[in-house]
Amino acid sequence: EREGGDPHTISARYTLRMLSLASFSLGLNLGATPTRAGDVRMAVDVRAPFKTTESDRLMDEAREIMPGGVSSPVRAFKSVGGDPVVFDRVKGAYAWDVDGNKYVDYVGTWGPAIVGHADDRVLDAVKATMDKGTSFGAPCALENELAKMVIDAVPSVEMVRFTNSGTEACMGVLRLMRAYTKREKVIKFDGCYHGHADSFLVAAGSGVATLGLPDSPGVTQGASASTLVATYNDIESVKALFEANKGEVAGVILEGVVGNSGFIVPDQAFLTELRQVCDDNGAVLVFDEVMTGFRISYGGAQQHWGITPDLSTFGKVIGGGLPVGAD
Repeated sequence: EREGGDPHTISARYTLRMLSLASFSLGLNLGATPTRAGDVRMAVDVRAPFKTTESDRLMDEAREIMPGGVSSPVRAFKSVGGDPVVFDRVKGAYAWDVDGNKYVDYVGTWGPAIVGHADDRVLDAVKATMDKGTSFGAPCALENELAKMVIDAVPSVEMVRFTNSGTEACMGVLRLMRAYTKREKVIKFDGCYHGHADSFLVAAGSGVATLGLPDSPGVTQGASASTLVATYNDIESVKALFEANKGEVAGVILEGVVGNSGFIVPDQAFLTELRQVCDDNGAVLVFDEVMTGFRISYGGAQQHWGITPDLSTFGKVIGGGLPVGAD
């Protein structure tokens, strides 16, 4: 007897009597109470084969109309191998692709879905706000509320400027630290990704690997010449760059935990000394909290490590996945 149900989990019930010693029933309820002495009840899931036919078709089409078939480099899978899966819907801790396969989602749209996907409370609040309009092109009261929440959460933040993305936020701090110090050069770290501004697309890890190319062709020598690359967790490499470019370094930008070239946790001593080196050289220290903000702790990586940067950047985690950033 085969029972219908979820198309990807077919529950089968069979009854088998072996001599008079036992009766086995394969049913829906794993570990159910035996129906009588000698009966054992258990469940077996016979899962349909995993298939990606529709995902493959859609990705083939996407590659014809979008570079790499994606709108964000990491989705191209070029750094990890395999082919992207095209998703259809999400709810709670689960995601379903266009072929109907169901997944437990440990990614959470790269972090912003902290309370799970499509939480009813979040959706209700979004719908109520959408009823008022999608864009004013003018100030609104909710900006103040959100800014105060960011300031309350992050120890170093005194003022907030909202942007459309983490990339825009990083572009903003790049100009700000140059304008403040009246210097042009910026130190970043090998493997750290800070969005797709030209100056940051040097040794940027997997964040730029849309087509499997190193870094990003099209970045001019002038843009890359002002970017100095140090080694993460190696304070001596930072000191060497400051020494070789005396009075020319505007600031240092880094991820509080590196997430685009593996998973690299900073040494506490490295961060503490980095703060001091920036102070000694009149340079600005920037924490890129696009990936770590409100995750590693509510106050971001800077609160977790006890370091006070001069500037911070944040991404769409502020909006629970909606397009927003801040610096």
